[in-house]
Amino acid sequence: MKTIEKIDAREIRRKLGLNQSQFWSKIGVTQSGGSRYESGRNMPRPVQTLLRLVHVEQVDIAKIRKDDIEVVEYLKASDPDLYKTLKKAARTKQKKAA
Repeated sequence: MKTIEKIDAREIRRKLGLNQSQFWSKIGVTQSGGSRYESGRNMPRPVQTLLRLVHVEQVDIAKIRKDDIEVVEYLKASDPDLYKTLKKAARTKQKKAA
């Protein structure tokens, strides 16, 4: 079973300079729910994934469309080598732009 590295949401939020409301609302979690996660309550895997995508990877999830996800899933299943090549090329391009 895959394990997800423990995410310290409070530390990420503080580094970004956001209050709890600003931070958690970007991934659809209430301030009080986020506060509980920051206090040690177990964070569900989907919340961890969204937190990592939005606040660590800086993905604007508002721009992701269902058809984009369907294309990615199709490409992964039908031609995994091409998918890996494109993914690597995209990462290289992002690093050069930064």
